[in-house]
Amino acid sequence: MCAHARTGSGALHTDDAPVLDDAAVEPILSRGSLELDGRIVSASNASFLGHVTLDGVTLRCIYKPIAGERPLWDFPPGTLAGRERAARLVSEAGCWDVVPQTVLRDGRFGPGMCQRWVDTTPSGALVDVVDVEYDEPGWLAVLQAEDQHGQPVLLVHADDDRLRAMAVFDVVVNNADRKGGHVLVESRPGGELVWGCDHGVSFHEDSKLRTVLWGWAGQPLRDTDRAALQRLRAALTAGLDERLSEWLDDAEITALSRRLESLCRTGQMPVPDGSWPAIPWPPF
Repeated sequence: MCAHARTGSGALHTDDAPVLDDAAVEPILSRGSLELDGRIVSASNASFLGHVTLDGVTLRCIYKPIAGERPLWDFPPGTLAGRERAARLVSEAGCWDVVPQTVLRDGRFGPGMCQRWVDTTPSGALVDVVDVEYDEPGWLAVLQAEDQHGQPVLLVHADDDRLRAMAVFDVVVNNADRKGGHVLVESRPGGELVWGCDHGVSFHEDSKLRTVLWGWAGQPLRDTDRAALQRLRAALTAGLDERLSEWLDDAEITALSRRLESLCRTGQMPVPDGSWPAIPWPPF
């Protein structure tokens, strides 16, 4: 089990603004009364901002109904919500703590994914596009490109341990869509937390890793990375594979284990192999 658990209110209005840990938040997401406040029109699939209320506690959330998932050529229809739930379970098992509390439940438009909404810190961006001459310490360059005016720019991300843990997690789940906007920084009383969102196009059996977090490509795994992989390996043996089978097919679970074992064997972060676009488009 993880030696720690993330805590924080995430509450809209409560009598005494309690601090809620993951164990308290997930029942609210699962069983609370779900009300929708509006649609997120920029999302590629139907996504709604809402709130859930249970026993006087109200949390903001995002609800993505399965019925609103647009068809994809490389993923079975109607599976994206389940993949988001699977990503949460893998994040928990490895103690990566990168996926907000996520459940599957019924809503106004049928069954779908319901996830705790993360209020981001405006100044906390860990992925950015900067001038090509940018050379500040603590940042890693990923690629050089051109902006809309044809001027050269750099895509960079912070050399941050929390972000590096997310990069390892993305390799394991084969995340095909780690955009810069899918990295969320949340301010809490005890400090800032880093979350990832939008894991619906993960867990494919074929290699599809697309991410803006290539700054550590080819570098050795840290001891913390190896420990996370060992926790996930133990969880899969202890029954996580059966839980994941509700949302992933046998080939995808086998591929998950294969990626896990490959990381343990090579002991280093992968590098783009040229067989698949390495960066999602758009990158933000």
